[in-house]
Parts: sequence; C-alpha cells; structure tokens
Amino acid sequence: MKALTTVNNDELTISFPEIREMLGNHIREHLQKRLEADREKFWKEDQKFKMRSECMRKIDQISEEMLSDLAPTVSVDFQRTLRIPDNDEDHCLPPGLGSFPLRHVEDFPHKLPSKWSERGGAMLPIHQSEAMWLSFDCQYPMALKVGTGKVCAISGEDWSDGLSSSPQNYCVLPDQPWLDGYCVEEGVIRQFVAAPLGEGVTVEEQLTGKGEWGGIQIEAWPLNPHIYWVEGLRRRVDESWDWWLREDGKIICASDRGRNYAQESCVCNSPMDEMDMGLAAGGRMKQEIYEDERKPSDYLLCQANRCFVHLCHANQWELTTGQAPPNKPPTSEDYSKHGLPWYDYYDEKQVALSETSKLAGIKSLKTLDEKLEKKILPDTSDKAQPKVIIKYINK
Repeated sequence: MKALTTVNNDELTISFPEIREMLGNHIREHLQKRLEADREKFWKEDQKFKMRSECMRKIDQISEEMLSDLAPTVSVDFQRTLRIPDNDEDHCLPPGLGSFPLRHVEDFPHKLPSKWSERGGAMLPIHQSEAMWLSFDCQYPMALKVGTGKVCAISGEDWSDGLSSSPQNYCVLPDQPWLDGYCVEEGVIRQFVAAPLGEGVTVEEQLTGKGEWGGIQIEAWPLNPHIYWVEGLRRRVDESWDWWLREDGKIICASDRGRNYAQESCVCNSPMDEMDMGLAAGGRMKQEIYEDERKPSDYLLCQANRCFVHLCHANQWELTTGQAPPNKPPTSEDYSKHGLPWYDYYDEKQVALSETSKLAGIKSLKTLDEKLEKKILPDTSDKAQPKVIIKYINK
C-alpha cells in the first residue's frame, strides 16, 4: 500500500486511498451474503417487496454513504504559539496563533542546502526561540510517528523503522488531538522551542551528540482495514441494512469516533543567520500522551509515507521564497495581560504514557542557554499569569 503526501493550505496531509477501496469491498461482500441469508424477509406481509436489483443498488448506496465521511487521511497543522515560561510550574496549553506557512522544498531547488533537496519534503519559517505545536485532524485510526531530528519525540529513542510499544514510539490518532512537546513525565511535556542547529541545545544534540538532521519527521501508519471493520464498521453496516429491510427508512451512517467535548471556563486568581533549525525543550506544560490499546501489528506498513519538515530560520525565509515570514509572536506575559484564554484538555477515556528514561533527563533551552552562554533566548520577562482558562473534557 502506498501513501500520498501533499501540502495544501499550510497543512501536511498523508492519505491512504486504498483503505476506502478495501473497506468498500468488505461492505459489499458482507451485504451480498446478507442478501442471500435475508431473502425470506422480503416476503413478509408487513413489508414492502424488494426486487433483487433494488437490493443490489442499496448495497452500493450503503457502501457509498458509509464511506462518504470517512477520509483515510491525517492532516498535520504546524501551529505558532506562545513560548511558555521555563520555571518550576506546569503551565496550561497556550493558544494557537495561526499556522506556519508550509511550502514544498522542491519549489526552491536552487536556494536551499543540497541536503534539504535530497531529503525533499516541506519547510516552514520559524523565529529563533519561537514555540510551536502540532495539531492533528484524523478520522480513521492511525499511529503517527513524530521525530525531531533523528530522535523520536514520544520515546526519546533513536528514530527507527516500524512501530514499538515498549517504549511506545507514536501518537494514537484520532485520540491524541495535539502534541506540544516532549513527554518528560506522566501528564507533563516540555514545549517544542526552535533553536539553531549546531549549538548543542536541541534535544537531538543532547541525546545523540550530533546536530545532523534538525527539523521534524512525520510518518503515519493506518489501522488494518479488517480490524476497523470488526471493531465497529460491520455493526453500523448491519444496522443500516436492517433498518432498510424493516422500515425502508433512512440509512444510518455515523462517522467513526466523533468527538463530543464538554466545555467550561474558569477564572484563575540576537538572530542567527544559519538556515537549519532544530527543536529544543522549553517550559513544562500539562499534556498527556495517550497509551495505545492496540498492538503495533494492528497497523499497516505503507510505502513512501515519511515526510521531512525542515525548519528554516525566519531571517532566511524571504531570501529563499520571496515571501515575508510571520511576525514574531507576543510574549506569554503580554498575552496574559490582555486577558486572553489559555487551555486545558482532559480525556477521561484514555491512559497517559509515563515518562521515558531518555526524555526525563533532557535539559531545557533556558538551562543550556545560561550554562553555555549561547544567548539564544531573548532578554525578556519570562512570566505568565493566565486570567482565563478554557477546559475541554472528552467524556
């Protein structure tokens, strides 16, 4: 099975079109068997007679309706955000300040380092010490691997082929809506913060001793369609078929795992010229990385579905693309002073991963900046006093 990777509207999308075809075959084969088994139902006195040709058309209609809202894709939106204070506090989730511009590397072949062109993929502009988070839009269940440099952002292990459950090296979608940083202990991450590669402060350099790759790697693994069929799609297909036979009613069709959030609010008392950027560890934030209830073998290995997302220093973006980079984001202190909201998310149904030994010991950018005297962080106040926190609870 092959994956298709595209960049549209500043989002990276990985799609698996063969999944729909495989599920459509499951639906049609199953209902054709039901058609033979349920023939006697067509002749009941209290039901309308249904011709075989009519039933065959209905089978195609149910297949189309069931799959119409099911997109076997995952979209990754790279969101700009506030850099939270790096202190002893565990902060709430900062807001999204809009998507980073995302462009194809192949569109600028003569203005980029040769290694970028060789790796291909996409690129985005980011300011030194700017923070980011990844937002996931996914309906069909998938395992999503995220690497920063050649280091897994979930486990801290070296990037490797395949999926692992011990330690888990992927996010579970659609259960995991966001990823803001590195899991350093259960329910706590350290924020993704951009830093120049080669200064010894990125997590890649801390764990491998080399600043070779930088950027972000994304790889998606879709759930085996047979498992998706057994876990719930077959039941919904049977419900639609039975409803039609019984009452000639409207087909029952629901998208898988629709989210139902309960929302409540509460009130709480020197730029570098290098192009290559990596991700360092910022302040502590409350966020759970969810444990997978399935096995790695439940997912399908697909070809050509890993994508590099290069982080281009904002100072070099206009020279490379001819487009101005986004302005620098506000500080967390300025944002809080204006009474703008922060966020908290809790999923009652999921179990959070505990920390991994490798990521638990990573040092923050602030700590390394002070120790190595790199002057990467700006000389601004590092405070945040949220006045409004919006809580999202997935029940």
